[in-house]
Amino acid sequence: MKEIFDEVSNRCSEIATKSYSTSFSFGIKTLDKKLHSPIYNIYGFVRFADEIVDTFHNYDKKKLFYHFKQETINAIQDEISLNPILNSFQKTVHQYNIEWELIDTFLKSMEMDLEQKVYDKEKYKQYILGSAEVVGLMCLRVFVLGNEKKYKKLKPYAMTLGSAFQKINFLRDINNDFQHLGRTYFPEIDLNTFSQKEKKKIENDIENDFQKALKGIQQLPITSKGGVYLAYIYYYSLFKKIKTLPASKILEKRIRISNFYKLFLMVQSKIKNKLNII
Repeated sequence: MKEIFDEVSNRCSEIATKSYSTSFSFGIKTLDKKLHSPIYNIYGFVRFADEIVDTFHNYDKKKLFYHFKQETINAIQDEISLNPILNSFQKTVHQYNIEWELIDTFLKSMEMDLEQKVYDKEKYKQYILGSAEVVGLMCLRVFVLGNEKKYKKLKPYAMTLGSAFQKINFLRDINNDFQHLGRTYFPEIDLNTFSQKEKKKIENDIENDFQKALKGIQQLPITSKGGVYLAYIYYYSLFKKIKTLPASKILEKRIRISNFYKLFLMVQSKIKNKLNII
């Protein structure tokens, strides 16, 4: 039965999410249960595409990526794929009317990582749009449960939140991106001479994104508000930790939040959502 295959596909995306991201998994647990599978399915898709360009160093990344892209197109057109990650993703795409434009924009940003090493202002904005902002919009399609009016209203906030998350990822992973992948995402910055002043400028930009994004989270349906708020406070906690460190320190190691503290944040988010005080 096709239903069994679809269920197996959903489980594969869930396993991929839990294996690659404990923080994202914590956030999903706080969503209404009916939203779990579609968000796992979106994350599984974006995670696999990202892994191709970031970690498959001993393989032909271009060949693998373009094959994955074509498989994605086929899966959406055929409404099935023998790749369980893509099968679960296409099902979510059709169920929640996720536009091809969002998916294509995401894939174009992943493709940039195959070649691009240093990003100017234009490419930086383009990359964040595809790698983070449109992923936020894919998730928003699920969160609003088909309410087009709500989607359009919350669209700019979802994009801003995705942007904030990605910029923090850049700061958190700045050492690995620069030392091991040779990438510099922040424009007009030489990481060989990365200063506290430059770090402060980036942080001010992220702070502005966070303040705007919170207004959108407060307008989400109760079924998704708690989970998105958890992701928000997790990343904001990570951001505050990064802010306390000198520029030289974040170039030395990846900054983390402990799993124990993530659990504390999850409980806090659930309580606030239940009391409707987010």
